[in-house]
Amino acid sequence: MPNTALAFAEKNREKALEELKAFLRIPSVSTLPDHAGDVRAAAGFLADELKRIGLENVRLIETAGHPLVYGDWLHAEGKPTVLLYGHYDVQPPDPLDEWLSPPFEPVERNNNLYARGAVDDKGQLWMQVKALEALFQGSGGRLPVNVRMISEGEEEVGGEGISEYVQKHPEALKADVALVCDTEMFAPELPTLCVGLRGMIYTELEVRGAKSDLHSGMYGGAAPNPFMALAEILTGLKDADGHILIPGFYDDLQTPAAEELAAWKSLPFDEEHYRLTEVGSPELVGEKGYSVLERIWARPTLEVHGMPGGFIGAGAKTVIPAKALAKVSMRLVPNMTSAKAYELYAAYVQKLAPKGVTVETRLIHSGEPVVVSTDNPFIHKAVTAMHEIWKKDTVFVRGGGSIPIVGEFERYLKLPVILMGFGLPDDGLHAPNEKFHIPNFYRGTDSIILFLENCGA
Repeated sequence: MPNTALAFAEKNREKALEELKAFLRIPSVSTLPDHAGDVRAAAGFLADELKRIGLENVRLIETAGHPLVYGDWLHAEGKPTVLLYGHYDVQPPDPLDEWLSPPFEPVERNNNLYARGAVDDKGQLWMQVKALEALFQGSGGRLPVNVRMISEGEEEVGGEGISEYVQKHPEALKADVALVCDTEMFAPELPTLCVGLRGMIYTELEVRGAKSDLHSGMYGGAAPNPFMALAEILTGLKDADGHILIPGFYDDLQTPAAEELAAWKSLPFDEEHYRLTEVGSPELVGEKGYSVLERIWARPTLEVHGMPGGFIGAGAKTVIPAKALAKVSMRLVPNMTSAKAYELYAAYVQKLAPKGVTVETRLIHSGEPVVVSTDNPFIHKAVTAMHEIWKKDTVFVRGGGSIPIVGEFERYLKLPVILMGFGLPDDGLHAPNEKFHIPNFYRGTDSIILFLENCGA
């Protein structure tokens, strides 16, 4: 007997893609205050579509930042409840001159859809919406399971709003399992479930010297230079082999089990291809004694993202700046906590500070690492669904990035989380020319349809 939901999705593929393009045209950049209205417009766009397809109790939930979008359908008596999560905010598009087409004017090239947010995460969120629509249309306005759907507009800036809501109102999101579509496949045509994510802390490190900017000819050699001090501190945080030098930083981390490491070795991973096509650097770096996959999935990191301050205009200005700033993050692995990692980091920075300057650290946002147990029935239902669509066995991987809400779902809602993503390693999330492979958008939608049907079977 033909699957009516899959048939509806196939018949309406082009329409779904055009709707996604309209969603992508809204520049919902959550970190820039000038785009606050656009973020709200994207929330309204999503809410209108949830109402149209048949979800109930659709509303915007106000937070201290950008609103959450909620909707539900709870009429499948005796069936499990699935919590669907995604985010409608996007990263800034800079640097604009590296885009081959404008970031908020979606363009199709080579069977890919190019736009900021195409894969992270508007495209993957839209798969969930279209899967629900197909199920409604294929079953006379009903779903095979109960559904709650929550989407946020602050994932790219830390997710404080949804974190506070989950902690204060766990009953409003009561469910049996959460489905998160914000990860990627390990390789093209290879169905993938992510079973681990690194946590993170994102910080600002400010170094102050003199009371104001000073003329380097008059004061150079006597006045402290905050940028030189900042460089000294940063180089003291990590050695040339990528080993973090903060005392006690590695004390609590949990290493992957031997079986998991063996499974990673069997994955179709070509280190040289990764270096050339994804990284594009002369060589790879990192901790000695660990494979590339271990370094990006199961080891902590410390990175510097920007050093604003001083004079950066054209020409010359011989000034010793009064202050220097660096944005520094650390990725954390299981058993590490963001609170302890930040405490150790902040204390060590003070010890590294050279004389003549004062140093302040600020925690911008944080998230905890997670490992998802594969020993639960919902994982098996996801594997079965993806096998039917992709005709291949699913591989289990970890992700090097962080999705803070996943840990919150486990901690406060006590939910197993299914991380079913359909991005590709070269989709360029957070980078210029971000894309989503259009066949993955379609087959991802179909996979979600079958997963929800399996959950209700």
